[in-house]
This record gives sequence, structure tokens and C-alpha cells, in this order.
Amino acid sequence: MAVPASLFAAILPMLAYLFLIWWMDRYEREPLQFVFLHFMWGAFGAVIFGVTGSYLLSYLAGISGTGSGTGEIIRTVILAPVSEEIAKGIFLVFTINSRKFDNITDGLVYGGAIGLGFGMTENFIYFLAYGNSLSSWIQIVLIRSLFSAVMHCIATASVGVFLAIAKFSLLKRRKYLPFFGFMIAILIHFIWNSAVSFEETFLYGLIFMILLIYYFFSIFKFAIRNEKRIIETELSEESASGLIPEPHIKILSTHLRFRSGWIDESIRKLYTRFAIRLAFRKNQIKYINDSSCEYYAAEIEINRAAILSLLSNNQKAE
Repeated sequence: MAVPASLFAAILPMLAYLFLIWWMDRYEREPLQFVFLHFMWGAFGAVIFGVTGSYLLSYLAGISGTGSGTGEIIRTVILAPVSEEIAKGIFLVFTINSRKFDNITDGLVYGGAIGLGFGMTENFIYFLAYGNSLSSWIQIVLIRSLFSAVMHCIATASVGVFLAIAKFSLLKRRKYLPFFGFMIAILIHFIWNSAVSFEETFLYGLIFMILLIYYFFSIFKFAIRNEKRIIETELSEESASGLIPEPHIKILSTHLRFRSGWIDESIRKLYTRFAIRLAFRKNQIKYINDSSCEYYAAEIEINRAAILSLLSNNQKAE
């Protein structure tokens, strides 16, 4: 199939998915440019290292050539999931040290972005290589856009989730969580590749992907609920100290914060942003034992001062 059509079919769905998972982060959306940076790593860096790693593992395993025999099955089903998931997820190991990475939802967004970037490039290559006729091209575009690329998104997002839990939890064995995250990502990739590599198991692969998509949205829903709980808990303390009016807590932790009328419209967006950020920073500082403590402590005071200033100036105006 023509290059422009394949390029368009590879890019557009992945950008739509990327915007969707970014938009689903309801309370404190990540900077788009930082999310896109992860997308680009998936599209280029992870592809290069993933393919290189796959062929290196093939060489070490004594597998050569690109035929359709047992060696190719081993490379596709076993070696590719290992090398590609490590190549995609390794970027998150660096991201987790960023102050922008501050909860489970961020792990889903950044990990998902990497997976979608990887899926975009892989899709483009497949569209060109296997779309020999219009009907076969349409078929492969639909399957890979709806399932294969989504698998990459969910697999790497799983790594992000475990990295986030490891960073923001008090579990005694939390240092092992990143390893489990990578193992789950590899397992997801392995099951999908195993199913679609054989015609008789292809249907099971589609069923698996439907369950996997349900799992992804369930984890995202759990992460959002956890953020709601954090906001309610942390702002309740601020309400007790007299900073946040008690009726505002329920509003700030739900969709009601988008409605007008509960506070002066001229300060609603800023007040909401500072209040939610205050809640998250108060929660995050509980799990940090390094130099970042000073940063989070300063952020807490900055947000408190901003809220106090907004509310005071609003009362004077009235």
C-alpha cells in the first residue's frame, strides 16, 4: 500500500489514543510536551533498542535468519516480548525520578504513551510490508490499530503502574515491584504474540485483548478513585486548619469543580488547581526520603499561600 496512506493510518489512531489517556487523567494532567517525549521514545528509541535486543538475543540463542520456522516463532513469541518491553519500559526508570511523575495515573499515562509510540512505528512497518492488496491492508490496519498497538500501550502502562506504586508506597518489599511490572508487561506481550502467531488460536487472542482493555480501564478507574481519596483526605486537614472551606472538599474532589457558582468564577480554575496540587504534594512528601523533600515542602507552602491569597482577595472584592 502507498506510503502516505500507511503513514496516516499509523499516526492518526495512536495520537487519538494518546489524547484519550492524557484526557482521562482528571485531576492534574501531565504536560503534553512531556507526554509526547515519551511517545517519541516509544516511536524511535524503543524501536531501535527493541529490535537490536531481539536480534542479539536471537544470536545468543543460536537463531539465525528471518524464515517462518521454529526459530522465527521463538523470536516472535519469546525473545521479542523480552527485548521490546525492556526497551520501552527502561525510559520510565528515568522518568520516575522526575518530579512530574507523582502518582499511579502518571505511570499509566507515560507508560501508555511509550507503548503507543512503539505501536505507531511498528504498525507503519507492518502496513507497508504486509498490505499487499487493499483488502489485506484494511484488515491489518484494523487489527493492529485496535489490538496490537493497544497491547503495547497497556503492557508498558503496567510497568508504569508498578514503578509508581514502588515510589509512592511504604511496602517493605517495594524495591521488587518494578521487576514484577516488567514481568507482567512481558507476559502480556507473550500471550498476545502466542495467540496471533497461529490461526487456530487467533480468536483467543482477540478475547484476551478485550479482557486486557477492560483491565486497563479498571486500573485507570482505580487510580482516579485513589486520587479522589487523596484530595478528600489531605484537604480535610486544610479545612480543619481553616484554609479550605469544608463544603469545597466534595466539590474539589468531583466533577462539580467544573461548574460555576460555587466560588467566584474569576478564581475558580486557579483555586481548583492550587488546591488539588496542594493535596497531591502533601501526599507525596510522605513517601519521599531524599532531597526532593525540600522541593515538595516548598511546593506545599507555595500552594497554601496561593490559596490564601486567592480567597482573601476574593473576600475583599465582595
